[in-house]
Amino acid sequence: MTYKTIISGQLEFGTERSFERVQQMFEHRAENYYRQVILVKQEDIFKEESLTLEIPRLIAHATEKEWRNTINMLEFIVQYAIAGGLSAWMVEDGKVIGHRHIEPKGDKAAVQAFLRGRELIKESGREQEAMKALSRAIDKFARHAKAYERRGFVNYQLHNFQDALYDYSKSIDINPDAAEPYLGRAAVKITVEDFEGAVQDLASAVKGSIPLQPIYWQARRMKADCHFKLGEYDKAATELKFFTKREFSPDDPNYRWRKRAFFNYGRALMETGKYADAIAAFDHSLSIEGADDDIQDAEPLLYRGIALKKAGKAGFRKDWEEAANRGSKRAAELLEQVAA
Repeated sequence: MTYKTIISGQLEFGTERSFERVQQMFEHRAENYYRQVILVKQEDIFKEESLTLEIPRLIAHATEKEWRNTINMLEFIVQYAIAGGLSAWMVEDGKVIGHRHIEPKGDKAAVQAFLRGRELIKESGREQEAMKALSRAIDKFARHAKAYERRGFVNYQLHNFQDALYDYSKSIDINPDAAEPYLGRAAVKITVEDFEGAVQDLASAVKGSIPLQPIYWQARRMKADCHFKLGEYDKAATELKFFTKREFSPDDPNYRWRKRAFFNYGRALMETGKYADAIAAFDHSLSIEGADDDIQDAEPLLYRGIALKKAGKAGFRKDWEEAANRGSKRAAELLEQVAA
């Protein structure tokens, strides 16, 4: 039986000596341990000019043995890397039945500094310590794309926006196939209201990820918000159409954004004159309870009332009355206008 497998990522080896040694070990193990029953070929993945192992995106159908051999090989190789990471998925009928994230965890100074910095980011109030650790990782290995990306995130959190843009851009220069720095740079651009620039970065984040990853859907949702800001309602609706059709599990970070996504989808549809579809989207938004975002029911009630009125349907007064009762000043104003 075969399964759909996806592998992507990059590993940095830092020196010619390490790079040559890894290639020799790969060749030896591929022939003697795995009898070439693996999904990657040496000549396809090792890049001598950058001293890296690169798999921008490999999609193949593989047996369990091919999957197991390939993962074992990559987990052996990664111990000699100084930076980077690889992700692999095994999929059956659209469901992930196997997933591995492979990254360096050895005792090299750059590796340990990066791992420490990444952990410190999770602790509130330790941003400066995280910054120092990530800077140390970069000092030890100048091509540490992930350290630049994580330092960019810290700078963004500290509102050091120019520094964040620099770090994210450096990460992209080193590894232009990774989605994370594009998403981070887009977040900075959104903050400074460069929505056109953010759209370009978010498109790159979508291209550099796959629908099995939460970042793929986060990028599409943020891209929709930017299109909305730019008055590009058709494009916003297209992004949100895909997002709202996706089933997210409660542990997926996109799960909490479903209510707002349906609300914004309805607004985009209404702007393009698709009132019936907009009403359905607002209905979906109102049906979602306990969402952990900042959308309140008064907002979809207000806009559903507007869509109902534009579509020439009854019920808009009831929506506006309920929205007004929930604190919507705009709904109260609309009721006064109708009464007048």
